[in-house]
Amino acid sequence: MTMTGRVWAGLTALIVAVGIVVQLFVTANGVEGFFPDNPDRVLNVFAYFTVQSNLLLGATTAVLALQPGRPQSALFRTLRLNGVLCIAVTGIVYHLVLAGLDELSGWGAFTNFLLHTAAPVAGILGWLLFGPRGRTDPRIVAWSVAFPLLWLMFTLVRGEFVGFYPYPFVDVGEHGYPRVLLNCLLVAVLFLALAAGATVLDRRLRRKTTVER
Repeated sequence: MTMTGRVWAGLTALIVAVGIVVQLFVTANGVEGFFPDNPDRVLNVFAYFTVQSNLLLGATTAVLALQPGRPQSALFRTLRLNGVLCIAVTGIVYHLVLAGLDELSGWGAFTNFLLHTAAPVAGILGWLLFGPRGRTDPRIVAWSVAFPLLWLMFTLVRGEFVGFYPYPFVDVGEHGYPRVLLNCLLVAVLFLALAAGATVLDRRLRRKTTVER
């Protein structure tokens, strides 16, 4: 990865870190939400797919920025793809479905912008512009589906016990299992489409880079 790519990866990781830290402070000092007291309020932040996808993106871009020459294992390549795809889904779903449901101001609006807009834009552009290339294949794509499926399973099982669902489209209490499972299927189709598209695009960008060199 080039020096410019490393700087971009570092800035992306910084955006994520600032967004999550500020969100934790906002949540800890807030009065709204399902859980009335800390530390339950703060710990519940990590149940959101937005935060999980930002953590994946932030961790993998931090590794790329600090250890660019480190050999990339299949696990890291899977997590790298997960970070890019999950942050893309986060940005798409938020701006198409969830934006406008909450009226935010101050630090809440600031961290919302970082986690739902700035991080997705930085993460996707970073992957498109700087790669690294040649790290995606059908096996990596297949493994990358595991994370969102595990998150959905965790969310639905946890919801049965505590009655909390982080997003309206997975709220079984409001919509019932048939509708929620259909919503999850639509998100899974979007994820797989993005994964397939990323694989094809990665190959084309790798070919173009090779030809230019």
